[in-house]
Amino acid sequence: MEFESYPLSAEIYDELLFPDGRPRPQGRLLWRYLRSLAPDALTRIQETVANTFQSEGISFTVYSEEDIVEQIIPIDCIPRVLAASEWEQLRVGLTQRIKALNKFLADIYSDWKIVSDGVIPGDMITGCPQYRVEMRGFSAPGDTWVGVCGTDLVRTNEGFHVLEDNLRVPSGVSYMIANRAAVKNMMRRVFRAHGVEPVEHYGDELKIILAELAGKQDPSLVVLTPGVYNSAFYEHAFLANEMGAELVEGRDLVVRNGHAYMKTTTGLKKVDVIYRRVDDDFLDPLVFRPDSTLGVPGLIGAVRNGDVTIVNAPGTGVADDKAIYTYVPDMIRYYLSEEPLLANVPTYLCRRPEDLEYVLDNAERLVIKMVGESGGYGMLIGSQASRQELDEYLADVRERPEQFVAQPELQLSRAPCVVSGRLQPRHVDLRPFVLTGNSVRIVPGAFCRVALREGSLVVNSSQGGGGKDVWVLKQ
Repeated sequence: MEFESYPLSAEIYDELLFPDGRPRPQGRLLWRYLRSLAPDALTRIQETVANTFQSEGISFTVYSEEDIVEQIIPIDCIPRVLAASEWEQLRVGLTQRIKALNKFLADIYSDWKIVSDGVIPGDMITGCPQYRVEMRGFSAPGDTWVGVCGTDLVRTNEGFHVLEDNLRVPSGVSYMIANRAAVKNMMRRVFRAHGVEPVEHYGDELKIILAELAGKQDPSLVVLTPGVYNSAFYEHAFLANEMGAELVEGRDLVVRNGHAYMKTTTGLKKVDVIYRRVDDDFLDPLVFRPDSTLGVPGLIGAVRNGDVTIVNAPGTGVADDKAIYTYVPDMIRYYLSEEPLLANVPTYLCRRPEDLEYVLDNAERLVIKMVGESGGYGMLIGSQASRQELDEYLADVRERPEQFVAQPELQLSRAPCVVSGRLQPRHVDLRPFVLTGNSVRIVPGAFCRVALREGSLVVNSSQGGGGKDVWVLKQ
């Protein structure tokens, strides 16, 4: 496979190649391997990898007003390679970040010190829809509100930046493991030659931190899913199987006298820890949405009295709000007395009058986002919007400025992908998964999301994105 026609730019960081076409040190063996392949050989590898996902039903569900469609997540066969030193930078920075976020959550549901000390405005917290007053006074095990975090990172020529923290029910880890299995199977020799760190033990690591948070060596563990129609149901079933846990829906659980039980054919079985993949609103109809049929009446009471541990704790979403995100570097300084090791993307808070004026005047050069949305929804990329789209969107920004933030349109790094039988660059991001129990564990790998549409910066699976395997080198 020739790289001569593969486009490179000094303005956009390529994960495999320098702007002059030389391979980066960590990817040199992969580059040589790809160059040794005939175009039809690489196409066959791509087809085989994609067929693996098809045959195993590795899917996600896309919802629209008209339909519900289950789709096989696209996968690109060319891995993204990270040097050991790059991964260590990310590992240390992510560990610092999750420690500060957990301290922030413990604080705002108890002492409120970060507000009284003037670091962050209190109305930003209480005004966030994800702040759950019902959890005030709750003490999470070891003050660990977030046991599982999926942090989205992007790279530019200036280095890595944190795009957002996913602290509620982060998904994608099953795709990380499935990507590895499919690509490794087709590239065994070059995989071994690179000396790649394993990721297959993620389920074991997750089970360990759930046990630590439950305070028991062999707890009764369940994975709580909304059901088969949830977009990430494949992952829920996958993780339950990996951990040897029961996959349950709300109707399979019951709370009696403040204790949580699972219904079985032989009677009720005590439950110690719930890895929940159900949003806060639907967890307990006695506390949150009374019309929820997905949750368990009385569950929050059982959580609050310490009878059952739930991971992640309800109320963690306030810390991944896109407006609160701007204060994470301040949280690190405040709680840890350290300088942030991973930078945020510069962000304008439209609730600030001066930031709002800047956003209105420079919308064509910005990415504007609604603070409570995710998955690539509620977002406008100024450079790709028509004048009418800009005017309509900005009218909403003027009307509700507190609901919007804006960031510069970054030149996200690109990586080679097999598209129509040719190597073509596509923009990528990186989602490592950070596990917190008695200590912080990060499996050396990530779900690399790919914006498969040419020129697109949107990597979300629901918006046409796909995935890549990530090879973290041992040395």
